[in-house]
Amino acid sequence: MSGPASPRQGTVDLCYDDDPDLLPAAEASRRIHAHVPVMRQTETRDLPDALGRVLAADVVSPVNVPGHTNSAVDGYALAGGDLPGDGAEVSLRVVGQAFAGTPYADAVSRGECVHIMTGAVMPRGSDTVVMQEHVVAEDDDVRIAGGHQAGQNVRQAGEDLRAGQIMLSRGTRLMPASLGMLASTGIARVSVLREIKVAFFSTGDELRSLGETLQPGEVYDSNRYTLRAMLSRLGAQFIDMGVVRDDPVLLGAALDRACTLADVVISSGGVSTGEADYVKQLLEERGQIGFWRIAVRPGRPLAFGLLGDRVFFGLPGNPVAVMVTFYQFVQPALLAMMGVTSPPPLPLLEARCPLPLRKKPGRVEYYRAVLARNAGGELEVRPTGKTGSGLLHTMHDANCLIVLPEDAESMPAGSAVPVQPFFGMV
Repeated sequence: MSGPASPRQGTVDLCYDDDPDLLPAAEASRRIHAHVPVMRQTETRDLPDALGRVLAADVVSPVNVPGHTNSAVDGYALAGGDLPGDGAEVSLRVVGQAFAGTPYADAVSRGECVHIMTGAVMPRGSDTVVMQEHVVAEDDDVRIAGGHQAGQNVRQAGEDLRAGQIMLSRGTRLMPASLGMLASTGIARVSVLREIKVAFFSTGDELRSLGETLQPGEVYDSNRYTLRAMLSRLGAQFIDMGVVRDDPVLLGAALDRACTLADVVISSGGVSTGEADYVKQLLEERGQIGFWRIAVRPGRPLAFGLLGDRVFFGLPGNPVAVMVTFYQFVQPALLAMMGVTSPPPLPLLEARCPLPLRKKPGRVEYYRAVLARNAGGELEVRPTGKTGSGLLHTMHDANCLIVLPEDAESMPAGSAVPVQPFFGMV
């Protein structure tokens, strides 16, 4: 399988020579985005199958939306010049009805109105609609009091989209509203970039997959299941390669096979400094190491590099660190590879934390936390409990991360802190 594209910038020395153990988080992000390739291969998809895909080209609206000037409410269509002034009242004769899909054929003259339904074409001679709740109907007449404005409750042709307008730009990720926009213009098929393929596996002699029987000292692998879910939600194709034992021959074979299957290879575990952590060595033999230690907590043992023209991420082994590093570093990179134009950073807002927070300067720290409004209506954020990166329940219980920047020190109780809401991430 050919690679998705060339790196964004020219080939450079990826290594961080100054201090690979303390590569700042911002520099790690910059280096990742400088070297991840962008997908160029395209395919055509039917609209119902295009959710989450990224547009390969600008889409121009072939028609006006709405295609005709129409009523925004159920009411009475009339000429704005017939509206009474404040404190006055006018009586108009009802000369017909207009329904969505069945217009009133004749023109509306002064002193007349048409009973009109939402979405119906505005009759000739009318430019204003008074809601039916605001009139008094008497046989074939309606009485209208003052307080209305000419042109009210009318949707103009092309108000939403104009024919010839670029309605969606290349690099737009198609969301539910995007599909609705396309459908409103009659577009049934779109050109999108090919989905990126991600192969992932866990490393460790102690890991077992679901359904296997645990022996003493063994644990079930959770990382592949969280990775699978995060990749699925992101819209990437994924290949679960299972658990690979801590054996350099087996790990090397797994890396080689992953490179034949996918654009991106992700491992979890095996990038620390233990005697059985071989991933760094194998990556050096097969490609380039961008970095393998970053100044964050949790998630310091994060590796990034290139295996030929394939992108490699070596995530930590601890479950919370896997999720934090995925959302902070891997997800933005995958969105960029998918062709999303300028993927937005995860949002930050500010809230007060009633508890003190311990923090060492020189690294970014992420606290799992719950964001809510206190009795006074102010945003308040509280850590979910213990900070161990193996305590996955603390991530499940959280709805945000407290993000303490690199230069911050310990924060006293009551401090205002930056908060990154999950907004459905987890």
